[in-house]
Amino acid sequence: MLMPHPATLRRLVKEYEALLVTETLVDDASVGTRLQDLAYTLCVSTGTRQVTDALRVAHEYLDRTLDSADGTGAGPAAGPARTILGRPVARTPARSVLPQG
Repeated sequence: MLMPHPATLRRLVKEYEALLVTETLVDDASVGTRLQDLAYTLCVSTGTRQVTDALRVAHEYLDRTLDSADGTGAGPAAGPARTILGRPVARTPARSVLPQG
């Protein structure tokens, strides 16, 4: 499967995670719309159907990319889970962004 350039994927993930926090703090419809757009793009970019899966795949891919860049080729060690404001990414609300079928 083709994956986007790591810098592009990193930017998408960073913007999504920042807007996810912002969504809980402000009442602005444009934030929700942008979140849906980013979720869709992340899902398409990672070949997934749920944004939680897209974030997991993106983080794993970016971790591998960083590891291979340093020449070790080793995957990420069993370290702390990805978090947003101290909460595991897995607790991010599941949003289906692609049609089921």
